[in-house]
Amino acid sequence: MKTILIVEDVALNRDLLVQLLEDRYQLVLAEDGAEALQRAQEVEPDLILMDLSLPHVDGWEATRRLKADTRLAHIPVIALSAHAMRGDEERARAAGCDDFLTKPLDESLLFGKLARRLGD
Repeated sequence: MKTILIVEDVALNRDLLVQLLEDRYQLVLAEDGAEALQRAQEVEPDLILMDLSLPHVDGWEATRRLKADTRLAHIPVIALSAHAMRGDEERARAAGCDDFLTKPLDESLLFGKLARRLGD
């Protein structure tokens, strides 16, 4: 079973992702970027769903740090953002994100991107 690290500070959003994904994937949770970096080092997940607006260390910086770590750089990061402003996707990709989804999440888009990134 593939492992996904969900990085989301809002409990409602985190719970929704868990409900959607728990039957198909092993899930690891983090509530901010610093915790995400720690969990990624401990678990080396197959994929990371990264909220960009996080306390302490935001998703932009956490992704930059993940991609700078040679042990973790290969892990695909899908950015999750409630901010669908022009340029946000490009900014997320420049930070190292491999893909981008806006909130509220479209379940079919989410599962399609997971399938492409995880090969399932």
